[in-house]
Amino acid sequence: MPAAAKKPAEGKKLPAVPESKLKVAKTLTSHKDRALKIKLLKRTKVLLRKRENFRRAEQYAREYKKKERDVIELKRQAKKDGTYYIPAEPTLAFVVRIRGINKVAPKVRKVLQLFRLRQINNGVFVKLNKATINMLRICEPYIAWGYPNLKSIRDLIYKRGFLKIKGQRIPITDNLLIERKLKKRNMQCVEDVVHEIYTVGPHFKHATNFLWPFKLNTPNGGWRKKNNHYVEGGDFGNREDKINALLKRMI
Repeated sequence: MPAAAKKPAEGKKLPAVPESKLKVAKTLTSHKDRALKIKLLKRTKVLLRKRENFRRAEQYAREYKKKERDVIELKRQAKKDGTYYIPAEPTLAFVVRIRGINKVAPKVRKVLQLFRLRQINNGVFVKLNKATINMLRICEPYIAWGYPNLKSIRDLIYKRGFLKIKGQRIPITDNLLIERKLKKRNMQCVEDVVHEIYTVGPHFKHATNFLWPFKLNTPNGGWRKKNNHYVEGGDFGNREDKINALLKRMI
């Protein structure tokens, strides 16, 4: 008769999981939880940033409309009173270089370098004051300039805008690039930069220096006569608000 099979001892415990494996599993779980929390936090920040950017854009749109309505109302009031409405002196100009480096006087070359206009068809925004107006007069035969409107500023920044980051020309692909550099100046999106330039705000210098000089095309239809002033049927000099038509052909 075969021997009876041995039964396992009563109360004998199964082998326990090694302590090292328990620690590894616990660490992995904590890392996953932390990564999930960080991901949710980032997503929340991005959503809040988008909402804030949208809110700012709406606020600026209301501000621009109010400004237009105020000007129309002042013109109507002046007409009603039998007088004339004289707009304020412009404080913003857009300057485009139209001629090359041949036979450029040292003083003119230095002014063009200060304006960052090193190549033909380069353009920059300039704050108008006594000093910059004198500089524009010095290099006037080499530039075309005027007073841009809101649409021209928007088109330039959105279509031709590049940022200067660590000496490199970086396209504006994300508002985060602007926020990292100009958050201290209360600018975190493209609309903030447009508003700061259009209104010539207190941080105008930082906004324009952060933008790489605009590289524009030769205008459709070409130039007329670069050696003549604009008022004489040429190209160089101050075009006032007619600069917007030129920019439309160059963007």
